[in-house]
Amino acid sequence: MTPLSSIDCADRVAQVSSLWTPGGEHPVGDGDDDHDDPDELDELDELDELDDDRLAEAAAEMAEVRRQLAQVPAVQVVANHIMGLYELGAIHLSQSPPQFSEATLAIDAMAAVIDGLKGRLGDLEPTLKDALAQIRLAFVQLKAATAAE
Repeated sequence: MTPLSSIDCADRVAQVSSLWTPGGEHPVGDGDDDHDDPDELDELDELDELDDDRLAEAAAEMAEVRRQLAQVPAVQVVANHIMGLYELGAIHLSQSPPQFSEATLAIDAMAAVIDGLKGRLGDLEPTLKDALAQIRLAFVQLKAATAAE
């Protein structure tokens, strides 16, 4: 089996024009290192101002988080992400009007993970399948109710 770290998929990854972060949308450059945006320069200056002690502290915190995550069985982390997709679908269905195309993507992603890992999700598999059935049912009922209006 080939380790994931040795797979080169750069030629299969789509180019993007921006990157979303909690701090906002940021344009993605064409690979050059020119930083013409003044706001971007300010952010870079702030990074330069981080002292070695703060950087070492952040690295230590990250190492601790990674250590803790390594202690959690992967099936629990995967199940948590699957339920995150469930929540995402539910959020889009709860909008007024419901955002069916967005909900469809989240529900389909949830199904793809569950179906793709069939038999490997342990005791959590029946619960995850039930959650998928519930969100699908909610989708169909909401779609029918919206069409009747």
